Formats: sequence, structure tokens, C-alpha cells
Amino acid sequence: MGIKRHKPEEIVAKLRQVDVLTAQGKSIADAVKTIAVTEATYFRWRAEYGGLKSGQVKRLKDLELENARLRRAASDLTLDKLILTEATRGHF
Repeated sequence: MGIKRHKPEEIVAKLRQVDVLTAQGKSIADAVKTIAVTEATYFRWRAEYGGLKSGQVKRLKDLELENARLRRAASDLTLDKLILTEATRGHF
């Protein structure tokens, strides 16, 4: 059985559902069982997506992808610079 990957929008919706259920008097454990995830997953999601709205989540994921792309580009350029400085010194 494969692992289910939830989309960020689904995560925010499930976090809101848990908030509603706990406001109605259910315990967090029962509310988490209702959305079919573990308590550890719920608390990890809450730490990452706690106060975000669905539009903000999409923006966050886009920024994380852009950040990863820029980090790769910077590391590639740093490696190229090191190679060129070694080549100019004559150390092949």
C-alpha cells in the first residue's frame, strides 16, 4: 500500500476541520482520527501550515521551489568559480 501524499490545500482544509471538531468539544485524538492521519502528522502539519490560508500555502510552496532552484544555481556557479581559479593557478 502506497503512501498518500496530501496537497497543501488539502492539508489546510483538514487542519481547519480539526479546529472545528475541537471547538465542538472533541479531543484532538478523536478529531485527528476523523481526518484519517496520525497525531504526529497533524502536529507536523500544524507547525508548518498552522495559520496559513490556501492561497498563502500555494505561494509558500512556489517560493520553496524557487529557493531550491536558486540554491542549485548558486552552488553550480561556486563550483565553476573554484575550477576556474584552480585552472588559472596552473594546478590541473
